[in-house]
Amino acid sequence: MGNFAGKVISRISGMDLSDRFGPGWDSISVLAVLCRMGIWWVRGLWLRWQMKSARGLLLIGKGVSIRQARYFTVGKNFVAQDHCEINCLSQKGIVFGDKVTVGSYAIIRPTNLYGGEPGLGLKVGDHSSIGPYAYIGCSGYIEIGNNVMMSPRVSIYSENHVFNDTGRPMIEQGVDRSFVIIEDDCWIASHAVILAGVTIGKGSVVAAGSIVTRDVPPYSVVAGNPAKVIKSR
Repeated sequence: MGNFAGKVISRISGMDLSDRFGPGWDSISVLAVLCRMGIWWVRGLWLRWQMKSARGLLLIGKGVSIRQARYFTVGKNFVAQDHCEINCLSQKGIVFGDKVTVGSYAIIRPTNLYGGEPGLGLKVGDHSSIGPYAYIGCSGYIEIGNNVMMSPRVSIYSENHVFNDTGRPMIEQGVDRSFVIIEDDCWIASHAVILAGVTIGKGSVVAAGSIVTRDVPPYSVVAGNPAKVIKSR
């Protein structure tokens, strides 16, 4: 039942699920997945007409909030898991490649919810994922490459508050917008924090709980606060 169901879903959806339902999957569990995907697909049909562009399946979980969807572009087979929030109003939009997943309760926010200058936005490449409870503050531009794995509770910030004038509250001094670039084939482990102005080189690993304040060379493993290279792959 399991492998057969995976092959059927793969043929219908274009998503390779043929090996996802092996011998450990009983018929009831497989049926539950099929029903859930069907409900998510129906939600995706409602969202599609609001978006700037979408190809392939849109699977939209329960309680998902996608605001200003006309600034949102996705490739094939996009998945937004339960209760994630994607705010799309931004100068360059929110652009996802093929087979991108946004985890449950993740927040993507380029622009303040209550007005203010629109932020720059976010681009995510093919086969990349944003983990559950992640926070992506893309008021400056954030670009994430292909095949990037992001574990739960990762935070990425592309701006800094201005605080030079001690005679004024910091909240009144605005922000300096910057960027973050995460190149292809990186793994950002749980609770890592990536700060503005950082480029993480191709094939790198950021260890759990790391605070990344400077560029990471390609194929490096970094850890600590501030994160330092502990070895090369």
